[in-house]
Amino acid sequence: MGDAAQRLGEIRARIADAAKGRGRDPSSVTLIAVSKTFEADAIRPVIAAGQRHFGENRVQEAKAKWPELKAETAGIVLHLIGPLQSNKAKEAVELFDAIHSIDREKIARAVAAEMNKQGKRLELFVQVNTGEEPQKAGVMPADAVAFVTMCREELGLDIAGLMCIPPVDEEPAVHFAFLAKLAEEAGVSGLSMGMSDDFETAVEFGASHVRVGSAIFGGRG
Repeated sequence: MGDAAQRLGEIRARIADAAKGRGRDPSSVTLIAVSKTFEADAIRPVIAAGQRHFGENRVQEAKAKWPELKAETAGIVLHLIGPLQSNKAKEAVELFDAIHSIDREKIARAVAAEMNKQGKRLELFVQVNTGEEPQKAGVMPADAVAFVTMCREELGLDIAGLMCIPPVDEEPAVHFAFLAKLAEEAGVSGLSMGMSDDFETAVEFGASHVRVGSAIFGGRG
């Protein structure tokens, strides 16, 4: 794990190069270091290197390590990037600062209710199943604009943007371009897209948030 800080620096440099190549300000891209499955001791060197945005897939795993890490360092922003069950909405709103996986009405309603109860506003992204894969979570592309409208107008949610995870066997650029088009139609500016293997392509297509795990932390066991 001693190399994690060095890898973090390399990822930041690559993001900056990709952004500048498209005439973008590198600061317009938020790097989310995906720390799922890694213990607190493996995360601390990355925090020490200045990283403040982190992503987790599961509420329970995050709950076991992040309250302590957040208490140690000010300014940590925690993103839930994995699927959320409605019975975990209370804990998710308590612990996280952003949720990238609003993918159905039941979850949107649960999160809205909890934010109102707790008096807390999170940054929210609607997950879109751009590949229309039956095994994958996310709103169908044809329903995305209407779903964002419902979240805003009926539930009073401030939707920051859209998120996608392209099919593993397809060219990610096609899905990133598609998500950007849907975001424009929905009137949102945030684009949470791109992971360790394709984050530079995502930045070229306008990503506001990239979710990079193994390229920073190394392989998971």
